[in-house]
This record gives sequence, C-alpha cells and structure tokens, in this order.
Amino acid sequence: MTDTARPPRPRFMGVDTYCDPHGRFTFRYPTDWHRFELDHGLEGVLFSPEREDPKTFFSAWVRQLEAEAVAEDLPLLQKGIADGLAQLPECVIESSSDDTYGNLIKFERIYTFRDGDDVRKRKVWIMYVAQWQIVLTYQGRTPEEWEYWLPMGNYAFALFSIPPELWFATDRDLTKKTGLPGKEKVRRGRAKDEEGNS
Repeated sequence: MTDTARPPRPRFMGVDTYCDPHGRFTFRYPTDWHRFELDHGLEGVLFSPEREDPKTFFSAWVRQLEAEAVAEDLPLLQKGIADGLAQLPECVIESSSDDTYGNLIKFERIYTFRDGDDVRKRKVWIMYVAQWQIVLTYQGRTPEEWEYWLPMGNYAFALFSIPPELWFATDRDLTKKTGLPGKEKVRRGRAKDEEGNS
C-alpha cells in the first residue's frame, strides 16, 4: 500500500520569483504552489499549496495612498490597524512590532481569528512606502497548518524586496514630505505651543 502521509516538514521542490507588474516589489515563493487572483478588486497575487479553496497562502497586494506617508504618521496608522483587527471575530494578537526606516513604515502582526467554524492564523506585514501601501500576508488554514508551512511563509517574507527608487523616496534626508491627511502634526524637535512664541 502506498504511504500518502505527508513529510514531517514541507520540502521545497524549487523556487520562483514574483515581480509586481509595475516594479514596486518582488518576492520568492515555492514553484509548486498554485497562483490565484485576489478578491475584492485588490491589486496583487496569492500563492497557495492548496489547489482549490486556498486557506493556507502567501499573498501580496498594493494600493496607492492619497498622500505619501511619513514617520510621523505612525501613531495614526497604528490606530487604524488596531481598529481593523478589532473587527475580526475572536482576534488574538500573539506578537506585534512597529518599525520605521526613514519614512518607510512597517507593521508586523501575528494573530489568530475565527472564520466561521475555523480558527485561522496569520502573519502580516503592512508597509507604507512613499505613496504606496503594500500588504504581505501568510495565513494558515489552522494554527497547525500555519506552523507546518511556516518555512515557506518565512522564506517569502525574507526574500521580499522593493526597488532602490522606493528606498530613495523614503529617505528623510532626500525628501521633505508632509504626510497623510489627518490631525495637525507637530514638527519634529519643536513643541506645538512654542511655535506661536517664535
């Protein structure tokens, strides 16, 4: 009788590179994963080891912002992300980190949530890169599937890259940006109540 049990850990049968058609990012993914288009008109792509009804996957999508984000927007964006995750049923955040690299802002969240009768697990990067929001998601159909396929998910995150042009666009020494629409911002290094006394 043929043993159909899958190996203790997934094996790479090869890797390929996905290149955003407009040159905004690239990442690597397992060659034998299946490609899907994203729902809701999102501009991006999804790859999954599941041929049908993919619930374990790595996806990337991008959208253009109203204005270029800057490091000072971090608190405003933090609140938006927290409000968004709060909408997921039974969402439990396992870890989080927020980083800025010049004006590039990156949020990482690992969390579980209920999807109907099932519990999913995700690792998400939400990045604000000049005038673009780029979102990477690695999801497991279940927390156990998330752990099983994690080497593939982590590989895609590790080999994600953006072009030099976008790195230059987020360099604070090269550009002076006002940030996203929102409440009035205080200039770095100067208290708001001091501005009227100068």
